[in-house]
Amino acid sequence: MKKKYLLVLPLTLLSACTTIRVDPVASADLPNKICIEENPRVIVHDFLSTIRNRIEDHGIKTTVYSGDIPENCEFTLTYTALKNWDMATYLHHAELRLEKNGNKIGYAEYHLNGKGGLSLTKWQSTKTKMDPVVDQLLGKSS
Repeated sequence: MKKKYLLVLPLTLLSACTTIRVDPVASADLPNKICIEENPRVIVHDFLSTIRNRIEDHGIKTTVYSGDIPENCEFTLTYTALKNWDMATYLHHAELRLEKNGNKIGYAEYHLNGKGGLSLTKWQSTKTKMDPVVDQLLGKSS
C-alpha cells in the first residue's frame, strides 16, 4: 500500500493543471476599439503590454486609461493578475473582464492549480500563457 502512495504523490506534484475558463464575446459584439483600465496593483511587469499587444494582433485598437472611463470608450477591459515565487516569479492567476457600456460581454480566467506544483511550465512567459486566453475571449484562434 505504501508503494502505491509513493508513486501517486510525485505524479500528482508533477502534473499541475492549468485551468482556463472563458465566456467569449459574441461575434456581433466584437469591438473596433477597447479601452483598458490600468490596474496599478498588478505587479506582473509585462501583463498589460502582453494583453494589449494580443488584442491589437486581432486588429482591435486599444487605449489605456486610469481613473474615470473616457467618454469615447464604449468597450472597456479590466484585469487582475497574480504572481507567485518559486526560485523566480511567475504568473499563476489572471482574469479579464470585457464590458460594453458597463455590461459584461466577455470574461476569461487563467489559473495554475496548486500554483503550478513542480511543473516546469509554470515559468512560461506571460505571453505564452495569456495569448490563447485573449484569443478565446475574442472568439478567435491564434
